[in-house]
Amino acid sequence: MTYEAVVDGRKARMAIESGKLRYEADPVVDTQYDIHAFGEGRYSVLLDGRSYTAVAIPSGGIAVNGRVYEVEVVDPRVFRARGAAGRAGGRQSIAAQMPGRVIRVLVEAGQDVEAGQGLIVVEAMKMQNEMRSPAAGKVMEVRIGTGQAVIAGQILMVIA
Repeated sequence: MTYEAVVDGRKARMAIESGKLRYEADPVVDTQYDIHAFGEGRYSVLLDGRSYTAVAIPSGGIAVNGRVYEVEVVDPRVFRARGAAGRAGGRQSIAAQMPGRVIRVLVEAGQDVEAGQGLIVVEAMKMQNEMRSPAAGKVMEVRIGTGQAVIAGQILMVIA
């Protein structure tokens, strides 16, 4: 599973593969870590023969050998329209978060929807991901149908 992250203001990708954490920073620094949990929110990290202690901070960061880093991780399986739920109105595009195939379209054009209501189900990496409405409104456009392939960032619906 690959996660998008922001570490101290720098974009990064993290993937968990075969029990190992892979971290790719922007600009690209492709590094493999050995990481083991040794308590609630505490991890031992081995990188290039050096050992580090990482402690998760409840406020959304991590302390590595005493230095605090602000970390935000976005799970691509969860639809998150950042800031959209708080907006008063306007058109909002619902985009695919990753490549996949549409399994079900749960609404149709012209239908009223509530904030958090399921809109569409996309299968990606053998998992079904239900995308939800970021706010109450009306479905203005449905641009995709059941069985069609989608790419990351493709607009699937428009809500107003």
